[in-house]
Amino acid sequence: MWPSPPGALRVRPLPRETAASYLTRLAAAYHLSPAHLLDGLHITATGTPAAPHATELHLSNEAARRLAAFTRIPPAHLNRALTRRPPPATIATAPTATARWQPLVPAVQPLPACPACTLRRPPHHAAPAWIHPAPDLPRAMICTRHHQASSDPRQRIPLDIRTLPELTHARLTARRPPTTASLSWATTITTRWYDHHQHLHTRWHTRLHQLTTANPHLTHSPASPALTCRTLITYPETLTLATTLDRLPRHPPDPHPADRLPPPPRPPPPPDPPRTRRPRPALATPHHPLNQPTPHTAPALTQPASTGTYRRANHTEQKPPPRSAHCATPNTQLNPRIPRHRAPGFA
Repeated sequence: MWPSPPGALRVRPLPRETAASYLTRLAAAYHLSPAHLLDGLHITATGTPAAPHATELHLSNEAARRLAAFTRIPPAHLNRALTRRPPPATIATAPTATARWQPLVPAVQPLPACPACTLRRPPHHAAPAWIHPAPDLPRAMICTRHHQASSDPRQRIPLDIRTLPELTHARLTARRPPTTASLSWATTITTRWYDHHQHLHTRWHTRLHQLTTANPHLTHSPASPALTCRTLITYPETLTLATTLDRLPRHPPDPHPADRLPPPPRPPPPPDPPRTRRPRPALATPHHPLNQPTPHTAPALTQPASTGTYRRANHTEQKPPPRSAHCATPNTQLNPRIPRHRAPGFA
């Protein structure tokens, strides 16, 4: 079935507005509910619609084409204006006009837009709109023209920041947005300082008091303004710190971070094998001093009466032969320096 003809009213979306918020404002212009408007456009919707800030509307390609034809806005302009999260695979590849309502967790819920900016756009109705914050700035919505700001989805209306000109000045001077890594580190640091009352606690406490004085409805909110306005209070310091981190010299990443760790302890060496004492080799001369057995290694010698041999454990050694005849002569006979008549034993 072909969709209905283009609508008579023209509703322009806000930058970074969610599809659920835009469809709600579009249906309110015709005094319809979002479900009735989708049914009139012949778009099959699944899921349960809830508040615009708590749900996200995913449209298939055919459903987005029919919505663009009804609003008389080119599809490219409508897709660029509406901030849509990646749709499920079943919706993105659906050949028919299909829509799905999906709930959002509080960490990624949109923030209330500036009412004055919404009123300036057709159909010039002060209907509440919900937008996503800029991805390269702290999670807060700051309107520098009308001095409105919001930083938490629990704040149903934006806050008046005319008494805090430093917030508007910080938003205007953010010409070059910081990188994602520097912004994440700066947000973590300032949040820790704020929660632990460190460094800039006096300045932030004064800023919180001025904000609650200008917006008395914050004191009646179920959530504490010290928690819901934390990102807004630390906004200037977070931007300054993120910009400073970007100016620091960059160090090349270590391709092998494990090489910087100390080496693991070495295992103890294996125990030495038991040492065995080797027997000394026998020398050629039997009576050499080095060939004599030691008292702690050699057994005692035994000389049987019947044989003239010395026995040792596992070894038999022949008795040395008697000396020759010339060896029986006294040493004086071999020494010519001693006179023979003085040698003992001679006449």
